[in-house]
Amino acid sequence: METLVVYFSAEGTTAKVAKEFGEQAGAEVFEIIPEEIYTAADINWKNPLSRCNKEQLGGKDVPVKGKIEGFENYDTVYIGFPIWYGQAPRVVHTFCKGYDWTGKTVHLFATSGGSGIGKTAEKLCPSLSGAKSVDAKLVHSAGEVL
Repeated sequence: METLVVYFSAEGTTAKVAKEFGEQAGAEVFEIIPEEIYTAADINWKNPLSRCNKEQLGGKDVPVKGKIEGFENYDTVYIGFPIWYGQAPRVVHTFCKGYDWTGKTVHLFATSGGSGIGKTAEKLCPSLSGAKSVDAKLVHSAGEVL
C-alpha cells in the first residue's frame, strides 16, 4: 500500500509544508483546488461577509476540481490545510466526502498564524467516514508532520 499527501493552501504556507513533506516521505502529492479559486478578499477573515466566513459559518460544501485516481491503493493519507475557525476549511470537508476512507489511517496537519489545533480532527471525522484512525497536529515545517 502507498502513502498520499493531500493539501489545500490559500496563501502558499501549507503548500510549502506539504510538498516538502511529500518529497521527504517519497509520497504522491495532490492539491485540493476549489472550482472557484479564493481571492485575497475571499479569505479576509476580518470581514464578516467574506467568502471564507460565509462558507465556514454556513457549513457549505465547496466544489473541488479533479479527482485522485487509484485512491483505494493508499492506506495512509496525510491531509494538510490552514486552520479556519478552529477547523479545516469547508473545501477540505467537501474533498473528503468524495472518497471512501474505510480502513485508512489519516493524519491531519494544519498551519496557522495563531490558532491552535482545537477539535480539528473531531470536526473533520464526519467527512472521513470509515477511517481506521484520525489524528491532527499543528505544524510550522515539513519536519513536524510525522
